[in-house]
Amino acid sequence: MNSKLLRSAQAGLAAVALTAFAFAQDYTKASTSAKGTNYDSQLPSDATRMKIGDKAPDFKLLGIDGKHYTLADFKAPILMVVFLSNHCPVSHAAETRLLPMVREFKNQGVDVVAINPNSNSGLGIHELGYTKYTDSYEDMKRYAKDMDFPFPYIYDGDTQEVSKKYGVLATPHVYVFDQDRRLQYWGQIDDSRYETISTVKQHSLRDALTEMVAGKPVSVPVTKVFGCATKWQTKHDAVAEYDAKWQATPVGLENIDAQGVAELVKNNSNRLRLFNVWATWCAPCVAEFPQLVNLSRRLSTRKFELITISMDEPKMFPQAKKFLEKQYAHPSDALAATLKKEGRTAVNFLYTESDPDKLVKVLDPEWPGPLPHTVLVAPGGKILWRHNGEIDADKLLEVILKELGPYYTLE
Repeated sequence: MNSKLLRSAQAGLAAVALTAFAFAQDYTKASTSAKGTNYDSQLPSDATRMKIGDKAPDFKLLGIDGKHYTLADFKAPILMVVFLSNHCPVSHAAETRLLPMVREFKNQGVDVVAINPNSNSGLGIHELGYTKYTDSYEDMKRYAKDMDFPFPYIYDGDTQEVSKKYGVLATPHVYVFDQDRRLQYWGQIDDSRYETISTVKQHSLRDALTEMVAGKPVSVPVTKVFGCATKWQTKHDAVAEYDAKWQATPVGLENIDAQGVAELVKNNSNRLRLFNVWATWCAPCVAEFPQLVNLSRRLSTRKFELITISMDEPKMFPQAKKFLEKQYAHPSDALAATLKKEGRTAVNFLYTESDPDKLVKVLDPEWPGPLPHTVLVAPGGKILWRHNGEIDADKLLEVILKELGPYYTLE
């Protein structure tokens, strides 16, 4: 190399070094999401924050295929370590762009491994409203199969030791390493939390990979992270506190007649309404009821409402209310506030008329009569789904998620 080219190369390396230093200095800002969440402050005290140029921490983690993976299993010149999860709508939306990108760069010298950093004990039921999966190892298998992951998916939720070494802030969070396994890119897949491709303005990961494949320095090596904050085991207490608050919330029950039910079925709200007709003397009703409450809690951040109608005799009002209290069958704080604005407080009712046919006619004319009976009603009053007998909660969840969608929306 002649002296002029050598000086030019040295200047370029110096510029890259200064850029990396500047981004390292600005790390805390990059740890804050576009919505202002300071994920960095949520890192456990024994976690490490990686910086550009750091060596990739090694690991030995179990994949969904039953094999243990280490850094040595990945031979390509470029290695992407991406932290994903089963439950996060931001991660799911970004994966619609990530998976085709991974397949595109596979033959360009890029290996990929995905790690689930989350502990199920740090994940509240109210955080599962966009998915039918938890963040367990077993559900990783289901999720990866359904999504057709083209890379190993490995689990760190038991100890989270590897996730702490990487300092993963949220899912998704991407780390890209060069042939020497030095960190060259840290941050987002792109700048959109939505599935719609037109919302992407900065193709951050694609740009970084394109530059690395071409042998160029990454021009923007650190980007902001946005997603679902890592579910550290230390969040267990917060989950327990949330559960305790739910159990301490009063449960209401009000009387209702056929006309009152008819007004609810019109569904002039913007929410899906799931009506469940039950009674304390109905064994299948009692058996399925906890699943309905869990479903209501799971979807408490979505446009969804569970309405229960007891067919117990009016004189059994106290018994029906006691049963509902044992099930903790009440709306979330957010829904309760919305209902109050709409001039309503109750989600649990006891049918007071002697003629059950009136209820059948206004709720669901196709209801054959036996209990329990469940119908899902869209805004505007259209019945989307009905079931007579004990529900399959997993199948019902799939029906609801199909209507509500698995991603954040632009609304």
